[in-house]
Amino acid sequence: MSFINYPAREINCKIVYYGPGLCGKTTNLQFIYKKTNPDAKGKMISLATETERTLFFDFLPLSLGEIRGFKTRFHLYTVPGQVFYDASRKLILKGVDGIIFVADSQIERMEANVESIENLKINLIEQGYSLDSIPYVIQYNKRDLPNAAPIEEMRKLLNPNGVPEFESVASEGPGVFETLKSVAKLVLVELKKGGGG
Repeated sequence: MSFINYPAREINCKIVYYGPGLCGKTTNLQFIYKKTNPDAKGKMISLATETERTLFFDFLPLSLGEIRGFKTRFHLYTVPGQVFYDASRKLILKGVDGIIFVADSQIERMEANVESIENLKINLIEQGYSLDSIPYVIQYNKRDLPNAAPIEEMRKLLNPNGVPEFESVASEGPGVFETLKSVAKLVLVELKKGGGG
């Protein structure tokens, strides 16, 4: 899954932000990009067609250390949220090392959250993955809104297996880096297992 660049001594890991349309995936990426050291990140690239947008950029975190002398470079991707872009979403999930599911906390978006998580499971199975065996965390975004659903209710619907979960306000920053660090650590644990070191 992860790609090793031997000349640069880097392990490249792919983290995908998944979730319904307008839940805050892009906002997460933009916030992280803005706050990441310019020397440690690549360009943010937006692949936009008339109706959909996919963002991605890569960065080299300075604090996560090395695995057997290799630095870890994380590539962050967002998937288009609308259901009819399933082909794009499947493509972006190829070779994924970790997933952050961004749930929209607004009560009226609960159905969209559930649909999106079911769609994620189906797309992973088609690629030969399972949500149970991949580093995976959930972010409950837009917690600052007056119509935010109670966390207990969201947990019951979206996190029956009790994966790490975070409350966030991606537009302001709370919870954004905590979510990313959590999935990054899980990815590194998997990498270390895989390499016997």
